Amino acid sequence: MSDIIIKTPEQIEGIRKSSQLAGQSLIMIEDYIKPGVSTEFLNNKIEEFVRDHGAIPATIGYNGYPKATCISLNEVVCHGIPSEKQILQEGDILNIDVTTILNGYFGDTSKMYTAGEASDKAKRLIEATKHCLDLGIQQVRPGNFVGNIGFVIARYAKAQRYSVVYEFCGHGVGIEFHEAPQVDHIARKNTGDLMRPGMTFTIEPMINEGRPTTRVDKHDGWTARTSDGKLSAQFEHTVLVTETGYEVLSDVTGEYK
Repeated sequence: MSDIIIKTPEQIEGIRKSSQLAGQSLIMIEDYIKPGVSTEFLNNKIEEFVRDHGAIPATIGYNGYPKATCISLNEVVCHGIPSEKQILQEGDILNIDVTTILNGYFGDTSKMYTAGEASDKAKRLIEATKHCLDLGIQQVRPGNFVGNIGFVIARYAKAQRYSVVYEFCGHGVGIEFHEAPQVDHIARKNTGDLMRPGMTFTIEPMINEGRPTTRVDKHDGWTARTSDGKLSAQFEHTVLVTETGYEVLSDVTGEYK
């Protein structure tokens, strides 16, 4: 696709720094996640951290979205809006999604947390979802098809008796918030765009305990929940296609080195 932006080394460095900051905010917030804390408090902590490091949250005002993060609890698949009234309960699972704009460059990442001790079924879902992300990342290399990311994710998720959300997807990122290519998390083998060095995009599988379908809350137009009320989990990284494979730009722990 001609509209895929192949980034220059200077642009890649900018996207890397922004992605690292987004990742660092997710590490910072860990100590604050516990029963009794509001999602608004967590949102404000991350916004303060991001702004203190010279960046701005990309989500504020994006198509009217009101907050600096998306925080999605339990059956919420994505785009949960933080609120003072939303208080974490023992056993809740939550995804926190942060996109930063640092010196004009975007970095996007999310991860799962638990408030207190989660159930075994919730922990198993979280573990499987993280493995889906890792399998998708392993497909990133020049000359491979973007569709193979979704192919391996869906194959594993189905083997674990989970479903893959198909109504939301990963996307190019870096110069803009959302760019080409579209990165589906369920796809046929050897389909989609060919990966080329200098491409940057997110992989962000959303894996459901029950059915793959979602419904968006009418009162806010954002919060997407599982249609059957069962649990959902998500992990996300911003990934660069290198000359020989991949670099996970939002990895701040050295997990993918």
